[in-house]
Amino acid sequence: MNSEMKRKVDALLDSWQEEYAAHLARWVRVPSVKGEAEDGAPFGREVRRMLDMAMVDAETMGFMTHVYDGYACDITLGDEDAETIAVLGHLDVVPAGDGWQVPPFAAVREGDRLYGRGTSDDKGPTLAALYAMRAIKEAGVPLKRSIRMVLGCDEETDWEDMDYYCDHAQMPEAGFSPDASFPLINTEKGMIQMMIHAPFDGEGLKVLSLKSGERPNVIPGECTALVRGGEEVCARVRAFAEKTGMDYRAEVTGEGVKLTAVGIPGHSAYPQGRRNAIGMMLILLRELGAQGSLKVLADAYPLEQDGACLGIKCADDISGALTCNIGILRLEEGTLSASIDCRCPVKADLNSLVESIRAHLPGFRLTDVSMTPPHHVPADSELVTSLLAAYHEETGLPAVAESTGGGTYAKVLKQGVAFGASFPDDEDLAHQAGEYVYLTKMILAAKIYANALMKLCAE
Repeated sequence: MNSEMKRKVDALLDSWQEEYAAHLARWVRVPSVKGEAEDGAPFGREVRRMLDMAMVDAETMGFMTHVYDGYACDITLGDEDAETIAVLGHLDVVPAGDGWQVPPFAAVREGDRLYGRGTSDDKGPTLAALYAMRAIKEAGVPLKRSIRMVLGCDEETDWEDMDYYCDHAQMPEAGFSPDASFPLINTEKGMIQMMIHAPFDGEGLKVLSLKSGERPNVIPGECTALVRGGEEVCARVRAFAEKTGMDYRAEVTGEGVKLTAVGIPGHSAYPQGRRNAIGMMLILLRELGAQGSLKVLADAYPLEQDGACLGIKCADDISGALTCNIGILRLEEGTLSASIDCRCPVKADLNSLVESIRAHLPGFRLTDVSMTPPHHVPADSELVTSLLAAYHEETGLPAVAESTGGGTYAKVLKQGVAFGASFPDDEDLAHQAGEYVYLTKMILAAKIYANALMKLCAE
């Protein structure tokens, strides 16, 4: 790689820091949460608005662009007919949720921090990669391979965007997704997601309503229920809270007792240090005398993170231990429903895990069962070694490939990895209130991406 070209690229990125900050703020102000489908907007009007904004921005930078019926777009640098390295990012975000100290879509800046839903997942990193491509273009770096950024709009839910894109365009074989953490993730666990349903017969404790969560891949921070009773129930809740050291609240209302469990929210792939409010509520309701399907679910999913009570606890030497999360819980029209999200070791048999879940939930039926196989790229591949070298050169930090329970667009590629943009010492607030990025770190990430892309693509 030409050192003079590298210095020119770095200088450009340094000069664009304030422009990048304003640009990211504009993207964050678009609340691109999946909504009702409309003509030309399969994931809702706001997601389409975000897609159009990204397309116009890329065209203003001088890139070739294509849009695919509102499902995705791509942005190309170099000869479209040449061998191509992909950069896969996404423009959709999870719902804001509760607990924010600032408006989640206002893009509030405090010094070097920019707050807002999507700053770290995944608008900030995606924009950093786009600025890296822009710097390579403006510095006049000659390319032997082209670079194609593919921007999806349905990463946080069903990935229909990538299915559509792959049906209508030729997806490159190799590349990375700036949608996780540095140094680099070359192994992604398999995934199992499903809904479970059982009749609610109302045995024992009279539960009138129960609700928590919006997404299966989010650890909910709060769960509420309404039960029959009065001050005696409140007293039992206070005693259980003292016994367990957990945050439970009870309030007598005109309809009964409102119960609230307050946990520690997070991403389902990274449950360490989190506390699922649904699990908290289930064991509280069991303590208060709930029977039937509620007790079955409480017994099968207490506060564990490893799926032991569902008979699915397992681990391997490549990707570590299985994690399990219930992200949605509903009691509606006499039916108890919940989501289950498992991140499974590379060597696990996904079908056997599903059958074990079925066996440990008598009376429940399983629907919408989806299984995503694991993904692994050898650590000695050109892709992995080039990206790790770029990270080390820019940061001086150790560069070793890692595994994750998270799922990124890297799985769409035959040789795809997740590469940044969260640094090892960053606070993990993906899918949580208070999400933010350090703007200087995003420029550093852009330098890492530019370095990596030049290693792979420069003549």
